[in-house]
Amino acid sequence: MIKEIQNIFRLFFILISGAAITVACEPEPDQLGMQFFQNGTAEGTEASFDVIAYNVYNNDVLEADNDRLAEATLGAFDEANFGMQKSSYVTQVRLSTYDPDFGKNAIVDSVVLQMKPLYHTATDSVVTKTYEDYIHPDNVAAKKVVTSYPIKKYGKAKRNFTINVHEVTDFLSSTESNFYSNQQVNTGALLGTKSFDGYLRAIKITKDSDNSELFSRDAALRISLDKNFFQSKIIDKKGSFELKDVASFIRYFRGLKFSVAENDGYIFNFNPNELSVIIYYKYDKTENNATTRTDGSYTLDLGSTNVHFNQIQYNRSNTFLTYVSSTPNTTGDTKLFLQGMGGPGAEVLIPDATIAQLKNLYKNEKIGLLSAKIRLYSDAALWNNTYAKPDTFATLLKTVDTDNKTTFSFFPDNTTFAYSGVYKMVKAVDLDKNPAYYEISITQLVKNIIEKEEANKPISINVGSFQTSSSTGALLGSDYTTKAYTPNRIVLVGSDPNNAQYKAQLKLIYSKK
Repeated sequence: MIKEIQNIFRLFFILISGAAITVACEPEPDQLGMQFFQNGTAEGTEASFDVIAYNVYNNDVLEADNDRLAEATLGAFDEANFGMQKSSYVTQVRLSTYDPDFGKNAIVDSVVLQMKPLYHTATDSVVTKTYEDYIHPDNVAAKKVVTSYPIKKYGKAKRNFTINVHEVTDFLSSTESNFYSNQQVNTGALLGTKSFDGYLRAIKITKDSDNSELFSRDAALRISLDKNFFQSKIIDKKGSFELKDVASFIRYFRGLKFSVAENDGYIFNFNPNELSVIIYYKYDKTENNATTRTDGSYTLDLGSTNVHFNQIQYNRSNTFLTYVSSTPNTTGDTKLFLQGMGGPGAEVLIPDATIAQLKNLYKNEKIGLLSAKIRLYSDAALWNNTYAKPDTFATLLKTVDTDNKTTFSFFPDNTTFAYSGVYKMVKAVDLDKNPAYYEISITQLVKNIIEKEEANKPISINVGSFQTSSSTGALLGSDYTTKAYTPNRIVLVGSDPNNAQYKAQLKLIYSKK
């Protein structure tokens, strides 16, 4: 037993204000902490206790706007356990400069929407085609290289999508307003459509004679939009009050909506700040009494200063409706359905009887808690597929005050061990196997309950991770997570009395003299 316990210690006692505090452990061999089991100074005991685990139906809605979307999503995915989840994207549009001058007799040649989904760059997934005998439009012998990058997808990879772009006819107000994933908007004209095969293409053209670059274009998804619409909506409005300032313009041209026509395939992520619409046009330019048609371009701003949000729809499966109720079953559910982007989460509560038992051990047998973890297994039958499992969860402590107001906070472990360098809130194990399992480290939380008489509260679990500061790496706060744009989902085993091996449990290691 001592050897087994020695092998799982990742962390060791740290001193804070002169008091020794135990740190959560992870099940990998390590030499740290071994001194506590040398020379028979302590005896380690492992124990497992049932917990109450149940689904929390989030009404298929969450805030999914500027404040929440470091990334945005687009697409649709339908599978047997959760049913269909479909994501569209809505954004305001602004001018890059106000009261623009497009020149004399400006006529639009083309309009292109550019989007940059996240994509794979590994050499074994990239396809490169080289055209050695390419002739440039200027009648120059050249070489053309087209590099195709597969986008990162969640769902059924080998599917094509029809992406549609519509004009939004509702005024979208300001970024001070909150927009939720069930927000509906009215749309007008279809401005563009594209059959998308899931690849982004970069193009580079070089001259044969000296290898100088004639043309280069980065990898992106490009959708041609209706040039006549933008001719009348933007170019022909030169000098009008609608183009004079931002307040007038966002009430005149109210926005764009991106959606897919299909209801099944995959969901992909993109950076909303890398969206743009470029208007290519020609205008008359006069120099030395000579007038020539000259190329021009103008970029519409679809970036972070605009209101933008994801609109997410659901069509739930019979399996989902069987296991997930609209109100929490606080006596425990046998299966836990966790899904990002507004889908359900779960809560886990240590039974009061277990807390009483641990308090008795602490008081009468002087135990010292070394490790406390909630262990959750994926359901080997329902979740037997190749879809990427979540690699972590956003886990928080839930508090309901006397006024029935609910708040969420980090575990005390996050504060106590913030600078230990080795504490991990959630550890995913065997994600490539069936079943996988997750360990949620709550050592300090449980110590506070049994040693300091702190309240026993539910642990909230949602798909996603906590966002961190780009400069310090510190957590930004309990309200800053990726769940609004994380499409992953999983079915876990909950409080299932008929599944002794894989049911949700509290795993403890404690020592006593």
